[in-house]
Amino acid sequence: MASDRPKQYLPLAGRTVIEHSLNAMLNHPAIKGVVLAIAADDEYWAELDYQHKKPVLLAPGGVERCHSVLNALDVLQTTASETDWVLVHDAARPCLRQDDVSQLMEYCKHHPVGGILAVPVKDTIKQSVGSSQADTIAVTVDRSLLWHAQTPQMFRLGALRDALRKALAAGVTITDEASALEWCGQMPLLIEGHGDNIKITRPEDLPLAEFYFSRLRPTSNH
Repeated sequence: MASDRPKQYLPLAGRTVIEHSLNAMLNHPAIKGVVLAIAADDEYWAELDYQHKKPVLLAPGGVERCHSVLNALDVLQTTASETDWVLVHDAARPCLRQDDVSQLMEYCKHHPVGGILAVPVKDTIKQSVGSSQADTIAVTVDRSLLWHAQTPQMFRLGALRDALRKALAAGVTITDEASALEWCGQMPLLIEGHGDNIKITRPEDLPLAEFYFSRLRPTSNH
């Protein structure tokens, strides 16, 4: 991001990215609270003095995303049951729509595994020969069955924790929560969301997120 701080603490529409992401979750009536994974050397969270009427618990951040999620699930175990639903959301996805959260919950609540928000791939997808910045094309991939994975991703607390632990113990690369369940032989749902649920990863994503906020939703905290 070419910035002096982690991307989740960059300013966006009058707040920081992470505050918008937290509000997107906590303002939903079905969500009881949030566990936030914070790195040990994080010097920005305490300065925010973020407040919400629902609880925000802290968990230690891990080396990778999957370790942070496991730490957060360990914190949740003290107040939630094994069969309670949990939603994992990226701190850098501030433009999440409330109706997308509702739709995810509605589709998943009676499903044996759970599911994720995603959007169908629209662009032509090319597979390269190698992995360099400028490479040659090996093949054009059929995009008809391809989706861009988003968050939140919704699974039962115990099932997600066990899947993450087993996959990590086996040395499997876990890129998101669904991939851990998939490795265990489960088939999570794909629930179509919206393309404006972007993840802030590059400098040009911030003005795009500003545009979404100005046109599509209010920015106030409730």
